[in-house]
Amino acid sequence: MDHDPSKLLIECYTRVEVLDRDSEKLGAAKICCLAPILYNIICRAKGQRDDFQVSLGTSTLHCLLACPIQVSKACDAPSSVVYIPTPIQRQAVHVGRTVGLPSASSCLLPVLFSSDLVAGTPCPTQTDRPRQRPNNLDMSPPGASMSQPTYLEQTASLLSTVAGYMRLPALATSSAIASRRRAAAELTEVAQGVAAILTSLLYFKQKTLIYPSNIPANARTEVPRPSQFGLNNFEELVIPTTDGEKLSAFYIRGPKRGRFANCTVLMFHGNAGNIGHRLPIARMLINTIGCNVFMLEYRGYGMSTGEPDEKGITLDAQTALDYLRSRAETSNHKLIVYGQSLGGAVSIKLVAKNQQAGDIVGLILENTFISMRALIPSVIPPAKYLTMLCHQVWPSESILPSITEVPILFLSGLQDEIVPPSHMRRLYEIATSPTKIWKPLPGGDHNSSVLEDGYFEAISEFVGNAAGGEKS
Repeated sequence: MDHDPSKLLIECYTRVEVLDRDSEKLGAAKICCLAPILYNIICRAKGQRDDFQVSLGTSTLHCLLACPIQVSKACDAPSSVVYIPTPIQRQAVHVGRTVGLPSASSCLLPVLFSSDLVAGTPCPTQTDRPRQRPNNLDMSPPGASMSQPTYLEQTASLLSTVAGYMRLPALATSSAIASRRRAAAELTEVAQGVAAILTSLLYFKQKTLIYPSNIPANARTEVPRPSQFGLNNFEELVIPTTDGEKLSAFYIRGPKRGRFANCTVLMFHGNAGNIGHRLPIARMLINTIGCNVFMLEYRGYGMSTGEPDEKGITLDAQTALDYLRSRAETSNHKLIVYGQSLGGAVSIKLVAKNQQAGDIVGLILENTFISMRALIPSVIPPAKYLTMLCHQVWPSESILPSITEVPILFLSGLQDEIVPPSHMRRLYEIATSPTKIWKPLPGGDHNSSVLEDGYFEAISEFVGNAAGGEKS
């Protein structure tokens, strides 16, 4: 996609010429009014290095060029119809001119498409259409005092105007115009209701989407035990948190005389299932490395109480670390923090906060993301413009560079269908740790990377270098 706003604007006015020649005056007027607004938004966003608005603005220009424009040939009459901006569009432009750079949610969405048609004023013609970019376009009425449109109004406007393209071309008759206005009013009411429902679902139900602790079926009640996987030297624990929750956990001991008997791997799993589903991984770590493994169950998962959210899970991770530090058996252990997917974001937060103590000697990240907001467009493409509604942020991209005392191993499945591998690569590039290791897994997808050749060998080598080979 071309992101040069000047080229896009030229392309817009080229299309205006075609529409004018084909007597589609309304289409030409629509582009003349909207293209300069989008052009200014893109240019100002580029000046402020706001990549989000640049991408959104250029995408909208492309949509403007590609959208079908259905106009009655009645537009040929010199006094039939004219483009009149809607009140929300006028508000958006007024607000945009006031603050200098309109935000994507307060200005861009409401001016994407649509207009009202009124009789009695001629359409722009080949002679009176502006030939130069109208940078000072102002669609607000003189002396008007506009308030910023609400998010609900913006979303409703977008839904109703997109739906407007599905309607038949408007005829330049008073009865048709009145009928169209009534239909538009009814559609707007429906759109506002739909917008309210969708917005509420996205905002208030996102925890259910991000933390599906009930998947697979019975994940909250049926938790496999280590003994089912031949791991008999273990403890089932219940650890209280400072905010009153009770967390389930497994502490599984490795060989007593093993090379890494004084090393414990603290595991944080992904966003579905429970700790019992990761016991095969724990068994491989114990058999391959000879370490101990501590598996924590987040609140709201497995047998742990509570409901999961970013703040609570962050506290759970700290609770687990504090427990290992206070437990007599593990208080002097070297700790390796190991996180998969969501667990990687949990691990990054934990290590960044606790690296100075010196007992955390390594961090292992597998298929994790740079932030939840950055992940949304890949997982739910239609929601890419609503990422600011996500209050479960997990901002690993901004936290990871603060880890300067702990070596990091990056395990990246290059066929990951959920977290784009570019997220892992980005995290590796911004890491400032004195030792960082990149281990690509060419055939690994999001959940099968542990099966790839070299996965546990890479971990074993990393732990060997980070924890040393001292016997307890």
